Amino acid sequence: MKAILSVAALCAFIIPGAALAQNSGVAAGATTGAVGGAIVGGPVGAAVGGVAGAIVGGTLDTADRPRVQQYVVEQRRPSVAYDQEVVVGTALPQTVETYEVPDTVVTTTKQRSGWHYAVVNNRTVIVDNRTRRVIEVLN
Repeated sequence: MKAILSVAALCAFIIPGAALAQNSGVAAGATTGAVGGAIVGGPVGAAVGGVAGAIVGGTLDTADRPRVQQYVVEQRRPSVAYDQEVVVGTALPQTVETYEVPDTVVTTTKQRSGWHYAVVNNRTVIVDNRTRRVIEVLN
């Protein structure tokens, strides 16, 4: 019981703090990470997952999201069918082709080098090209 209360207190601290950040992806990442961590590792997993999710989930600035999505739509890349759920942290297999996200499209996000995108199960995902891990799901 004490561990659950500690996790609740930690999440109550992390999520509002993340929501104050310029990037709404941080809050979503913290929430997603906490839920995923709780499923895998219980209360301790929720705490660790929430912190990791806040770090990983805060990818694109809010202003860049529509520009990236519009760019992806204009490129008309085919959607790849993938039999697993695509979430932040998932590594895409080599069979999923990824495409570079140009710096001219992502203009306000500070860290953006090495990013690619793919369209998987009709959803745009941003991928770290070095690790092939999904760092953000746009839609």
